[in-house]
Amino acid sequence: MRFSAGTEDAMSSTAANSSSPLDWKFSQVFGERRPGEDVENIDVISAIEFDKSGDYLAVGDRGGRVVIFETKASKDATSKQHLRNASEGSDDVVIQHPEYRYKTEFQSHEPEFDYLKSVEIEEKINKLKWCTTLNGSLFMLSTNDKTIKLWKIKERKVKKVKEMDLTRSVSSESALLSENSFLSHESKSSVANGHQLEWIDNIKTSVSPSSTGYMNGESIVDGAIARCRRMYGHAHDYNINSISNNSDGETFISADDLRINLWNLEVTDQCFNIVDMKPSNMDDLTEVITSAEFHLLHCNLLAYSSSRGFIRLVDMRQSALCDRSATMLQDTESRVQKTFFTEIVASISSIKFATDGRHILSRDYMNLKLWDMRMPTSPVVTYKIHEHLRPKLCDLYNNDAIFDKFDCCISGDGNRFATGSYSNHMRIFSNGVGTEDGTTLEASRHSYRKRQQQSASRARRSSLSNLTRGFYKQGHDASENNEFSCDLKSKLLHISWHPKTNLIACSTGNSLFMYHA
Repeated sequence: MRFSAGTEDAMSSTAANSSSPLDWKFSQVFGERRPGEDVENIDVISAIEFDKSGDYLAVGDRGGRVVIFETKASKDATSKQHLRNASEGSDDVVIQHPEYRYKTEFQSHEPEFDYLKSVEIEEKINKLKWCTTLNGSLFMLSTNDKTIKLWKIKERKVKKVKEMDLTRSVSSESALLSENSFLSHESKSSVANGHQLEWIDNIKTSVSPSSTGYMNGESIVDGAIARCRRMYGHAHDYNINSISNNSDGETFISADDLRINLWNLEVTDQCFNIVDMKPSNMDDLTEVITSAEFHLLHCNLLAYSSSRGFIRLVDMRQSALCDRSATMLQDTESRVQKTFFTEIVASISSIKFATDGRHILSRDYMNLKLWDMRMPTSPVVTYKIHEHLRPKLCDLYNNDAIFDKFDCCISGDGNRFATGSYSNHMRIFSNGVGTEDGTTLEASRHSYRKRQQQSASRARRSSLSNLTRGFYKQGHDASENNEFSCDLKSKLLHISWHPKTNLIACSTGNSLFMYHA
């Protein structure tokens, strides 16, 4: 594989410019939980993704819903600021961090049941990925365990009825005909696409059909509607854990525990299997795929991680079956003593390519690691996240916390990294700047405010990635351990960095928090 030269100098110079840690401040929160309020499982956020421009943010939850936020309109304010600065002879333009508002939401997936395998398919959104914007419409991929869908989100004008005029009556027959014709056309198509018509509270429900009047006071407001354009299903035997768009704008990959498939966005009934790790005898299974990502610049390169802590880089030009010609990144210089749970905590839960095209960020249970693709034997730097939990690995295994999967993200300039931890903590690090401890923030309006522990049962998910449990299962569940220095029930699993500014979106439970610097 060939990579462009000079990226190292560019990255080091940029890192040198950011010589001090950033001052992070609370920006926004959506769905903030009240003290003592219980959160239903279907409301827990399971995926977060910014689009390439940063103007839109998509959030998926365990109930199969997708909520889209957009930045507030600030073109007029920006132009006025430019004019003011020009008139005053000032070259400084105050750039504020973006603020988001609710745009639309839709039901992406519904619970299903596979009668052939007698398995219930959850509606939970596993991953969200934005596609190329075409003709002013937004496109996005969403997936649960088995089915991938392509959604089109389009702007439209919506008539908003403000009141009912009862002074002008029409015949009951005409009123019913007009009402039925309107509802049968609009509401059915809208509900089928996850969109609901807007009505105003001033309409009286006690009015009889014979006295139905005209609706006046209409106003035109901006709205958005989501339509499912493609459905890619029945191509994975195991649970889908990753989807990733290619830089060519035409293809994407989907990965489950043992296979990676290559799709064309226009073809729903055919895909190409490019990675197959399924052994002829399942008793010989030693590792599973945990995450897969396309390279940000080169459409022929992709990377996927495994439960053994390996990252494989593949070039689709070299072989049709890419796992036979992969370059492996592995930490051969790790000095950690091999223990009973070494392989479990080494499982990589998330990988991300840096914008320079040469570095990869990976997150396993214990560490956050930055890799140089030209140095496969060891990471460039390792940030320890859960080192204080190493003496408690046995207890973490018994209460299933050791299988928690934390996301990681990279800033737009590629010099800062973030990931989540317990007690709703977010850890932020800078490449070559500061200490390995980085910055720790608590996802709340008031940083570092302690949250009370909340007891909640954690359901086991049936997945091939949990096969390692069988190798170490001790046959009993331990009771809640109160000796941990952190709250294991409050965890920040999902996180995403704005592509153009220092803004981070993260989730805890059903709450979406944003921080800016």
